[in-house]
This record gives sequence, structure tokens and C-alpha cells, in this order.
Amino acid sequence: MTTASICTIGDEILIGQIVDTNSSGIAKALNNIGIQVSEMRSIGDRHDEIVGSLTTLLSNHDIVITTGGLGPTKDDITKAALAELSGSKTYVLHEGQDKEMRRILHSRGLDILDSNLQQAMVPDTCDVIVNRYGTAPIMVFRFNESRFGHKAVLYSMPGVPFETMNALPDVLDDIRSHFHTASIYHRNIMTYGLAESALAKKIEAWETSLPSDMHLAYLPSTLTGVRLRLSIYGGEKQEQEKRIDKEIEALRTIIGDYIYSDTDDTLEHALGELLRASGKTLSAAESCTGGEISHLITTVAGSSSYYLGSVTSYAIPVKEKVLGVPHETIETFGVVSAEVAAAMAAGVRKLTGSDYAVATTGLAGPGGGDGVYPDGTVFVGVADSKGDLHTKMFQYSNDRKRNIERFAASALHFLFTIVKNDLKH
Repeated sequence: MTTASICTIGDEILIGQIVDTNSSGIAKALNNIGIQVSEMRSIGDRHDEIVGSLTTLLSNHDIVITTGGLGPTKDDITKAALAELSGSKTYVLHEGQDKEMRRILHSRGLDILDSNLQQAMVPDTCDVIVNRYGTAPIMVFRFNESRFGHKAVLYSMPGVPFETMNALPDVLDDIRSHFHTASIYHRNIMTYGLAESALAKKIEAWETSLPSDMHLAYLPSTLTGVRLRLSIYGGEKQEQEKRIDKEIEALRTIIGDYIYSDTDDTLEHALGELLRASGKTLSAAESCTGGEISHLITTVAGSSSYYLGSVTSYAIPVKEKVLGVPHETIETFGVVSAEVAAAMAAGVRKLTGSDYAVATTGLAGPGGGDGVYPDGTVFVGVADSKGDLHTKMFQYSNDRKRNIERFAASALHFLFTIVKNDLKH
């Protein structure tokens, strides 16, 4: 299989001044055309480091894509390093990029400086893909087998994300015309409720029995749980799909209760699909999550068809006066309790007229504990379409922001399981 590496060039990435979004976008695009990215690297604006690192990457990969270091200022030294790497003796004017550079600067009402003119000068050892979105060209250096032991191509792209991602399709076209591309098939199984280590232990035998050409990756997330990604490199797509479907069905017999989707999905989207398909509606009452559940639900396009609204009942009087939580319930059980969570869910369901309602009350921390439960405790209440009440306690030990995120995700998953089981009957 054709392999590739991605190398970002620039001190601004290494010192954390900017976030590298180019690498993930390029990797995803290469994966989609059947090129396996096996390495990513970031290096600084130092001539010898650029030459040395790219020599190593070209020795180990068929394709190397670099971004950055191609601007009009003196600290952009990538072109000179690439000239040395490729054995260039002189620079030549690329008329196509020169024309494009002039058009772009004129359209912006900018003067054409000598430094801009230099951007259209390229090493005589490279081909050029005209950059229609910026002034620096995309330089393509092709090396035969005598240099690195295999055919290798280096694509030098600008670092501005707008230019990089818009020019990327032209680079992909060139790759397709010079390299064999194989199919790569990925399938994501979304799980929630098991920590990564516990999940790995539970499916250990299943994982061990996977075919040798099928690869499994664990991708944990606070908001979505643990994503299991199954991958096959090479082969016919339809056959790949059938084989992975078979493995997923086997997995369901082991952890079916923890799987909420077999596509790259989120809890809020999976829940929304259930509600939309059944014509059911939802509301929320939030205390410790402070609107996080409502925020997640409304990030889904079309959520207005099933989500009626929420009450952020942070203070006790709001719980009592708006949601109708009995004062005696709070006095007897405490505001952080299963009983109050249930009463909040029942109250907001009655208030909005929704089929389902979810509620949270807990301690996100730090401090403010009630002396009964530690920080990181949340009670989730769910009122179902029949008016029956369900509660569950979750406990985490993260900082305040992470606790709130986990409270919200746990509430959504608890609600999802109830709605899913309810709709089966």
C-alpha cells in the first residue's frame, strides 16, 4: 500500500502560537483515496533540520506532504532547503503562478513587492501546481528509485489553512495520476458506559480472534464514550463491508447494551434519531449541568422537531416554584438526590408537555459539597412516555468543566437507553 507522511514546518506551531489543523485535514483526505498516512511530524524554521527531516521521511515513505515556510518574508526558508534537497542549481520563473499572484494581489488592492515576485521563482528541479488561493506555488519534487530506493514525491504546500485545504484537491489529483491507490475501509462502533480498560478486557477474546488484516483502535472521548474503529486496508469495498458487519454482529452479543451506534455518531445525534423516527418529544431540567444537555441536544440540525426546551433550575426556589419539586422532598433527601432528580424530570415533563424528560442534580465541584456525596456526583432522572420515573447515580473525579461534560454525556446515554427500550415495546 502507498504510504505517506505529513510534515508541518514553522516555529509558530512548535511554540504553540497556532494550532495545526492542516495535518488532520490532509490525513483524512489521503485516507479517503486509499493512501495510508503512517507518520506526522512538526519541525522548526531551520535549514539543516528541514533538509535532514525530509530526507528521512522520503526514505521511509512514498509521499511526503509539507505545509508552511513558503511566505514572502525572510524567515520562510523552506524553498531554499528544498532546492538543496533536490539538487537544484538555479531558480526559474513559473509564469502560471506569477500571473495568479498578480491577480490575487490586484484583487486585494495590494502593491506587488519584490518579495512577492520572488514567490513565483521556483527550483528548476520541481514541477508546479498553481495555487489559485494564494501567492506561493505548490512545488512538486519527484525522486526516482536511485535516490531513496523507491519512487518518492514531495509536495510542498502553503501553511495558511484556507490555501492548503482549497488547493488539496489538485494535489490529490496528481497523487492519483502517479500512484496506485487502494481502498481503505473504516467502521466506527460507538460505545458508552465502559472505561477504555474495562472495555478492552470485556472484548479481549473477540479482538484476539479478528482476522490479521483487520485492525482495531480505541478512541476514548468524554462526550461520546469509547469509539472502536475497525479498519481494513486493501480489497474490494463491498467485501470489506460484509466482513466488518459480521464482526460487529459478534461484538453486539458481547457488549450490545453499551453500543449506541455503529457509525461515527454522537450521543445527542443518536438520541435525536430515535425521537425523530418515533415522533416523540423531549425536555430537560438542569441544575449542575447548567444547560450543557440542552446545548448538546440543540447542536443537532433539526432538533426543533423533537426538543421542546429546558429549565436551568440552579437555585432551590426555581426547582420548587417552576418545576414543582416538593419542599419536603428536598428537606428529606437533600437537593442532590435521586428523589429530587426524579421530581425535576416529572416537573419539566408536565410543564412542557413532552413525552420524555431528563434532569440532573449534583456536585460539579470544587467545594460546595453537601457532606453526603463527594464532588463529581450527579443524579440523573428520566421521566418516560408513560410517566414512569427512572434514576441513576454517576460519580466522577475530574475538574469542574470535565465533570459537567461527563454528567451531561451520562445523562444523555441513560436517557437513550430508556427511550430505546421503551420504543421496542
